[in-house]
Amino acid sequence: MTAGRVDPHELAAPRPVRPVVRVGAPTERRNPHSADLDLMSTRDVLTVINDADRRVPAAVAAVLDEIATMVDLAVTALRTGRRVHYFGAGTSGRLGVLDAAELVPTFNSPRHWFCSHLAGGPEAMWRAVEDAEDDARAGAAEAADCVRPGDLVVGLAASGRTPYVLGALAAARAQAAATALVCANPDAPAATSVDVFVGVDTGPEVVTGSTRMKAGTAQKLVLNMFSTAVMVRLGRVYSNLMIDVVATNAKLRGRMIAILEEATGCAEDICRRALHDADGDLKTALVALVSGAEIPAARAALARSADQVRGALALLAS
Repeated sequence: MTAGRVDPHELAAPRPVRPVVRVGAPTERRNPHSADLDLMSTRDVLTVINDADRRVPAAVAAVLDEIATMVDLAVTALRTGRRVHYFGAGTSGRLGVLDAAELVPTFNSPRHWFCSHLAGGPEAMWRAVEDAEDDARAGAAEAADCVRPGDLVVGLAASGRTPYVLGALAAARAQAAATALVCANPDAPAATSVDVFVGVDTGPEVVTGSTRMKAGTAQKLVLNMFSTAVMVRLGRVYSNLMIDVVATNAKLRGRMIAILEEATGCAEDICRRALHDADGDLKTALVALVSGAEIPAARAALARSADQVRGALALLAS
């Protein structure tokens, strides 16, 4: 090669131009109450965050009607053999994974009832996967592969515009599934393209754009009440007691005895004996103790009432 000349093959390949999007959601605006955050004392930083967090429950209270509609859609889906899906990215997606994972040990719900889908796959639970949330086609492909008619698909996106989530919702609609979007942007354009829109007005974050804060807290509250209400409507709670709890450790085994004591008013030894005779089935033991029926009769009544405690008690009382 001639001195002074540069071989073009030795030049570094130019970096690809990545798309840039300016998001206009409330979560991206600056919060005037935290403008001097980096100049504050530790105690004052915590006070500002705590004051901002107080807004979240009131913002969630303003959308209870929409959440109730979402609950009813989920109950209908699950009663007819369908499923509930969460599609999300980043904090929103991780909260969906968490909510779905906790329903099995808390309510003994079948594992296939709630399915969580996270942009970037399981690895995204632990670290950010570059550009995963911007892939609308990936969300659409995942929904097209697993969503069926009659399912409920819940999109989780703080800004209400996440392409992965919107792609999944569009594909779900094409599959004749019901759709809902939970976000922190009451003015999200996608509001008109879903069956239920839950736009929680949490406002600007203390740290601008950090949606793991108020927006994430709001989504956690919404998911907690949504899935808990679904389990209540499906009979997996008696009074306010977790009667379908799975005893996977010593604490939960003790809780089962405590639940029987609370629900029946019987002494601990009687509850232990009933639970033993029912082969560890809390519902059967409860129905037997409350009704006075033998274990086989309690089990049969539960089977005839779709595993509903109050229904089984009504059958045994008639």
